[in-house]
Amino acid sequence: MDEHRGKERVQWTTTIIISSSLKSYEIATALENRSHKVRYSDTLESGSIVFSLSGVAFLLMDAKDCMTSAEEIFVTKIEKFINIHQNSFLVLFAPLHGPEEWSLMFRIHQRFLGSNLRILPVHNTVNAVDLMCTIAKTTSKPHIDSICYRMITTKAYIIEQSPVWRTLQKIKLSTDLVSADSGE
Repeated sequence: MDEHRGKERVQWTTTIIISSSLKSYEIATALENRSHKVRYSDTLESGSIVFSLSGVAFLLMDAKDCMTSAEEIFVTKIEKFINIHQNSFLVLFAPLHGPEEWSLMFRIHQRFLGSNLRILPVHNTVNAVDLMCTIAKTTSKPHIDSICYRMITTKAYIIEQSPVWRTLQKIKLSTDLVSADSGE
C-alpha cells in the first residue's frame, strides 16, 4: 500500500445503488471493479446511480441522445430526478464537447438555474467513474470532516504566517502602547 505522511492509505469503498437499466453497461462493471458494494434497483430512475452513504445521485445521459430526442422528454426526466434527489448531478456523456454539446449544456443549465442540479460533462466511462467516486468520497461523512479540519488548520496557518497579519499585529501593538502612554 501507499504510504502518505506515515499513514497507510485505505481504499475507499461504499454502497452504490444503480438503476437496473445500467446493469449491462460498462459503468456498472467499472464501479464493481473498484470493490464497491453494488446493488441494482428497478425503482430507481432509468440511468441513475446513487451513492447512498454520501447522499449524492447521478443521472447519466448521452448528449447525442438528448440532441436527437424532443427536449421535453429529457427535461421531464431531469425534473423528476432532481425532485427525488437533493444532491444531484447530470453526467452528460459526449466523446467530444463541441458547440452543439455546449449549447445543450447551456440550455439545460438555463432551464434548471437555481435548482440543485450540477452538470458534469464527461468523455468516457473512466472519466465518469473517477468524477462520481471523487464527489461521493469527498461528500461522505468521515472525509468531509477531515477536509473541513484540514481547511481550518490551513487557514489558521496562513493567517499566522501572513506578513499582512504580522503588520496588523504590530500596528495594533503600537496603538496599544500609544493608548497606554496617553492614559497615564
